[in-house]
Amino acid sequence: MNILAIGDVVGSVGCRFLREKLPSLKKAEGIDLVVANGENSADGNGITPASAEYLFSSGVDIITAGNHTFRRKESYNTFETCPSLIRPANFPEGTTPGSGSVIYDLGRQRVTVINLMGCMFMEPLDDPYLTIDRILAKTDTSIVLLDFHAEATAEKLALGYYLDGRISAMFGTHTHVQTADERILPKGTGYITDVGMTGPLDSVLGVKPELAIRKFKEKLPVRFELSTGKCRMDCIRFCVDERSGKTADVKRMSIV
Repeated sequence: MNILAIGDVVGSVGCRFLREKLPSLKKAEGIDLVVANGENSADGNGITPASAEYLFSSGVDIITAGNHTFRRKESYNTFETCPSLIRPANFPEGTTPGSGSVIYDLGRQRVTVINLMGCMFMEPLDDPYLTIDRILAKTDTSIVLLDFHAEATAEKLALGYYLDGRISAMFGTHTHVQTADERILPKGTGYITDVGMTGPLDSVLGVKPELAIRKFKEKLPVRFELSTGKCRMDCIRFCVDERSGKTADVKRMSIV
């Protein structure tokens, strides 16, 4: 099975670029399942019902999220009613809209997709280790994919090795910069520290460079605006053995 994981989609410009490039990429790579991080898919951060629907109608099967998950209150009901839109599982249970995982039925195979958020330099959510242990204890699919939305590379690597052999693949999101460390860990789990970003190339994490520079120099509030121009879709393809659930091949890509 070929699973495509797409890096943080930034704003309407990133959404449009994904729609332009995804169909041909799915055909060329024989993709069976597409997972994209959409927590920044709305202009100005967050995700809206409209941006989620746009990604789904563009060929994305499952949308994951992160620290900007609940920036837009209009999305709360969508998290409740749309199983394929998931948020980090280590948000507090009982008070947080939506779910942190989903079992996606492809007919011949079911795939569990989980979303977690890191704790280093991020919001102090529940322990990601304890959270995923609880989820995996109840998971009965051979193929399990994790989007770990985290800041620190060490935190991502540590969790990757902790889960090696227990999940099929893990991809990191949040930093918007693709790392060149794609690999298959010793016990068969596909891994990349950060899959990257889908959005404007000449930008600072999607934002106009001059605005990011002003923020860093002047230390005053700045209203960020998305950059425009040439875009790139960062992604990774995991080829997973359907019987063992192990990753057999990893291919990192940047589509321009």
